Amino acid sequence: MELKQMRYFLALAQELNFGRAAERLHIAQPPLTRQIRALEEELGTQLFTRSPRGTELTEAGQALLEEVPNILALARRAEEQTQLAGQGFTGRLDVGIFTSGVLNVIPRLLADFHTERPEVKIELHNATKTQQIEALRERRLTVAFNRLVPPSEDIAVEAVHREPFVVALHESHALCTKKNITLADLNDEPMIVYPNLPVYGLAQQVGEAFSTEGLTLRVAQAVEDVVTSIALVAGRFGVCITTESAANLRLPGVVYRPLRSKLLRDIELSCLYRRDDNSPILKAFLTFVRAYRAKRIPLA
Repeated sequence: MELKQMRYFLALAQELNFGRAAERLHIAQPPLTRQIRALEEELGTQLFTRSPRGTELTEAGQALLEEVPNILALARRAEEQTQLAGQGFTGRLDVGIFTSGVLNVIPRLLADFHTERPEVKIELHNATKTQQIEALRERRLTVAFNRLVPPSEDIAVEAVHREPFVVALHESHALCTKKNITLADLNDEPMIVYPNLPVYGLAQQVGEAFSTEGLTLRVAQAVEDVVTSIALVAGRFGVCITTESAANLRLPGVVYRPLRSKLLRDIELSCLYRRDDNSPILKAFLTFVRAYRAKRIPLA
């Protein structure tokens, strides 16, 4: 049975008049008659009785009438869901995140995307930069967010946001009296650096800046994430150069001051994805990210 035949059958079963059914379907009566006859021949049974008194459903026709509306409804739903998926309105978005990245921009970005496309299921996966890139290549992630991402042929990297550096200190530290802090102020101060990973990241960038200015970077603690770093600052283990979004971590005794440095002005948050991924959901998300970046988040 074809969907067109079922629609024709349903119209006739409800109208019980070929003329009115044809008018409802916006077709002439002969094509309707041919389609009904073809359907009866395919099923091997009569669906309607025709007499001078009018058209009536047979027992077989009544049985079909009980099923056809559900079939047509399912077909419409399948068509709608297919169209929505093709436009990126349904499906799943697997997002790679990292600890400090969820303190500001990423949650707002994902929340707004979810509001616009609530039928897209968003799954978050906390992973290091290396793990994110591996997961993207293995198609376990659709998109990821990170910083200082090395270029590669198969992974595209787009800027999302730039944020300035700040220095986290305990409120009892002498440098808290300053409105702004320079790298020279931090010379030979006990420092907490992160992430403590072999790939190039913030810790290495801070180390290079100290070396370039001829300063001593005294690492008191090297840890894996910003939360641990700020907790150690709260415990008076040292000070930490971090990003502005880390100031959302309001731990007792911790204060933040802007860092003034030509080498450490700001840091870029990037969006990563496979260059060969043409999925509608990724396309929709990237369009959203670009619009979000252009309207809300200055990159200069």
